[in-house]
Amino acid sequence: MGILILGLLLFIGIHSLTILRPTRAAIIGRLGEGPYKGLYSMIALAGLLLIIWGFGRYRAAGYIPVWTPPWALFHPIALVLLWFALVALVATYAPPSRIKSILRHPMLVAVKAWALSHLLVNGDLGSMLLFGGLLAWAIYDRIAVKRRGDAGAPAVARFGRNDVIVVVIGTFAYFAILWLHESLIGVAAA
Repeated sequence: MGILILGLLLFIGIHSLTILRPTRAAIIGRLGEGPYKGLYSMIALAGLLLIIWGFGRYRAAGYIPVWTPPWALFHPIALVLLWFALVALVATYAPPSRIKSILRHPMLVAVKAWALSHLLVNGDLGSMLLFGGLLAWAIYDRIAVKRRGDAGAPAVARFGRNDVIVVVIGTFAYFAILWLHESLIGVAAA
C-alpha cells in the first residue's frame, strides 16, 4: 500500500502545485518554463506509474474491506456517473461547445464524476485511498480555480454540432471502457 500512497502523493502533489501560483511562478522563474513543464510531466508520470503498480500490488495481496456497497443502489448511479465523466473528458479536448461552457472546467468535472463513480461501487481501503484522494484533490482544485477567478471554457450560447460530437465520442468511449474494463483492469465494470 506504501507504493500506492507514494504514487498518490507525487501525482496529486505535483498537480496541486498549479494551485499554488506564487510557488509555481518562483519555480518557473528559477528553472524556466520548458524545464518546469518537463519536470512536472516526469513527476506526474512517475506518480501515475506508482499508482498503477501500487494498486496492482494491493489487489494482488488481497483487498482490505471497509464496507460493502449495495449493488442495486449504487451500481446504476455509478454507471451514469462514468458515462458523464467520459463526456466531460471528451469536452475537455473538444472545440468550444455548450457542454464545455456549462462545465467550465470539464477535466475537473470528469475526474470528480469518475472518482465518485468508483467510490460508490468499491468499499475497500485501497479504492477509497485512490478514488477518494483523487476526488478530494479535484474538489480542492475546483475551489481554488473559482477563488482565483479563472473563467474556464469560453461561453457558448447554444448547443450545436460540437456538443453532438462530444456526446457521441464520450458515449463510444463509455461503451468501449465497459467492454474492455475487465481485460485492462481485471474487474468487470458492469
